[in-house]
Amino acid sequence: MSQNVLTTSNGNPVENNQTSQTAGPWGPVLLQDFHLIDKLAHFDRERIPERVVHAKGAGAHGYFEVTHDITHLSKAKFLSHVGKRTPVFTRFSTVGGEKGSADTARDPRGFAVKFYTEEGNWDMVGNNTPVFFIRDPSKFPDFIHTQKRNPQTNCPDADMFWDFLSQVPESIHQVSILFSNRGTPDGYRFMNGYSSHTLKLVDAQGNFKYVKWHFKTDQGIKNLSAEEACKIAGQDADYATRDLFNAIEKGDFPSWSVYVQVMEPEDAKKYRFNPFDVTKIWSHKDYPLQPVGRMVLNRNPENYFAETEQAAFSPSHIVPGVDVSPDRMLQGRLFSYPDTHRHRLGVNYAQIPINKPHSRVANHQRDGFMAVDGNGGSLPNYEPNTAGGPYQTNIIGSTYTAEEVAGFTGRFTYELTDDDFVQAGDLYRLLSPQEKTDLVNNIAGHLKAAKKSIRDLQISHFKRADREYGTRIEEAIVKLSTKV
Repeated sequence: MSQNVLTTSNGNPVENNQTSQTAGPWGPVLLQDFHLIDKLAHFDRERIPERVVHAKGAGAHGYFEVTHDITHLSKAKFLSHVGKRTPVFTRFSTVGGEKGSADTARDPRGFAVKFYTEEGNWDMVGNNTPVFFIRDPSKFPDFIHTQKRNPQTNCPDADMFWDFLSQVPESIHQVSILFSNRGTPDGYRFMNGYSSHTLKLVDAQGNFKYVKWHFKTDQGIKNLSAEEACKIAGQDADYATRDLFNAIEKGDFPSWSVYVQVMEPEDAKKYRFNPFDVTKIWSHKDYPLQPVGRMVLNRNPENYFAETEQAAFSPSHIVPGVDVSPDRMLQGRLFSYPDTHRHRLGVNYAQIPINKPHSRVANHQRDGFMAVDGNGGSLPNYEPNTAGGPYQTNIIGSTYTAEEVAGFTGRFTYELTDDDFVQAGDLYRLLSPQEKTDLVNNIAGHLKAAKKSIRDLQISHFKRADREYGTRIEEAIVKLSTKV
């Protein structure tokens, strides 16, 4: 076998490193995909002890209040009536940087909310962008590696950054958002949050709708120019962290209005593109925002490490009335997030106070590092039993909804189409003249450091999204190179 053939950790040749096994082209990811699980599990354990991604962040306590009745959409108890409040803990973060990196770096921002409901914790684990760079979890470790440091120089590397993105052109929508002015928010209070992924809301009869969650900042959107962000990074690397803490400390409590977009399951089967593709948004014209509630952050942590650093979020933490979709990236995160928490915080990470549900916890999990909740006492650690241990409800569909999947198992590669460029072009054309100029200059300033072959391929993608968009970037790079 050639020395260049990619293999699994046990030496098995890998026939496809870019596409996970699914049940049909739109179906959920299969647990039998050893290469995917092996790849993700190793990736989750690469760094000790800080998070692999979202290493630097700030958090705060608060509440979510229902402002509009959506009981026709969901049976979740935290949504049961207008005026109901649920405690939350929210963590904001940068994605690619280390714990010591600057808050003003050009980077997506994590936007994770832990709802402490009476039915357990629901974690809404999103970002400040409605889309993401990739749509298959097999690509995630590779993508994050390119956003980190060159393994030889230990420095950020423009060739790594743009080489990957140019080879994965579905990233162009997120790239366009990242290099727009929204790529550097003016602190965490002045940005929106999104589930990005498609989730489901389930009603009392077991019927579900597909939804996307939107958290709209009530403070208004504020962004930093590239020059401002660079200047602040040199003066106060903790700018956003300090701003959030100081605002709450003086009683200026930030808030977000919460909405959902709602899609009928039948619509999903005939929508103009795969509605579970996280590189794309749903048109607001097709699926307008429906108001749900309001989130307010009104209390700072007493101890950063105990609360913000040890907070562990996962999209697999759901409650009855909220469920997951076949979104491939979401399916990968369902495994990867709890797995990295077990590595970073220990197998009993859910017993840490900031992660512990406010509702009762009863299961057969025992032992392991930091078992601090009594370890189940004298109750049996198995089921079924006749000794009074916790038992299953036998209520079918109480948590998870049945969803039809069909098709042969296999690795179904997404075929690149014009749909992958349309929304990036639409975004460019929506910008004001000054915003277009800022976007072009921001991209050119970063892309110019990459090799010409990489630049040319990436510029061709921008041109495919919008001819003017790509041409202006190309011309800006020429001007910058001439100045040098």
